[in-house]
Amino acid sequence: MVATIAVFNHKGGVSKTTTTFNLGWALAKQGKQVILVDADAQCNLTLYAMGYTKYEEFVESNPERNINHALAPAYKSQPKYIDPFATVAVEGNSRLSIIPGHLDFTENEVQLGMSLQLSDSLGAIANLPGAFSHLIKVTAEKQGASIVLVDMNPSLSSLNQNILMSCTHFLVPTSPDFFSVSAVTSLARVIPSWESWARRARPRLQDATYPLPLVTPKFIGYTINDFNLTRGQAQASFGVIMKRISEEVERRLVPALGKVDMLLDHDTYALAYEKMRAESENGNISYDNHYCLAMISNFNKLIALSNEKSIPVFELRDEDVAFHEGQVRTLRWFRFLYGALARRVILLVKPSV
Repeated sequence: MVATIAVFNHKGGVSKTTTTFNLGWALAKQGKQVILVDADAQCNLTLYAMGYTKYEEFVESNPERNINHALAPAYKSQPKYIDPFATVAVEGNSRLSIIPGHLDFTENEVQLGMSLQLSDSLGAIANLPGAFSHLIKVTAEKQGASIVLVDMNPSLSSLNQNILMSCTHFLVPTSPDFFSVSAVTSLARVIPSWESWARRARPRLQDATYPLPLVTPKFIGYTINDFNLTRGQAQASFGVIMKRISEEVERRLVPALGKVDMLLDHDTYALAYEKMRAESENGNISYDNHYCLAMISNFNKLIALSNEKSIPVFELRDEDVAFHEGQVRTLRWFRFLYGALARRVILLVKPSV
């Protein structure tokens, strides 16, 4: 079974898209066939993967090659079946491809919201909740992909509810600010309620054309992104908030998810964490708990170069940032960090891959 990982937080500005693209590329470098899915109508993941110029050319020549059109047979009640999607290759990485996003994708909110409320309905509306899962399943099978990463929009919409409940795993990116602490608290209430809905809906939708998968999504962890460093450590003001995020995850989110079976077993988290520490130089990676996947500092000038070239930060060459010795050291650190993150995610999503 393919591991489908939702990258989700209803708070914006927490590096969801950056995490999805960089992690997806890093997983592909580990030998996995990876598909990225742009489920955010802003299409930032698609733009990151293609670049603005290539994206404009692509849309003009392929107006129907996007997630919205792929799901139209269900969402628009078209008289045809959802077929495997012809994913778009991401230049520079032969194991990575993408299902592009589309601005109109959010137009499906109303009818999808109705189907979630009336999950035992007959007829076409009962086919909506399982449509996304079906698209990912048949596409991954055709492409031979073992991991799918889904970039989601920052909201608590019915669309996001449906996507997350259609995935096998999820991770929560955060940033060191007060609102991320509040977002973790909110997610501790919301995500279990989504799973409670799914438990009622799954058996009712098994006779639909596109059944809702009989899988409970598992939390693989959280990341903290976009903080400034001083002498290799998070600046004090950021460090305080980072500590609060970690405490809130352990104190509220993890127990809430545990009550609805949305956690992996404790040994799986511990093993993946300790293996990452053992791989680091002198074991110099140390996070607040086993659920923290990575702490990734501000990319500064590197992110502009990354976007310009449509490659991950860690794929930049030393000579690209040779104007500043400190940036070269930072670049090398990101290369290690994302490699370690990818290997850790692979351990966490087994045996799915």
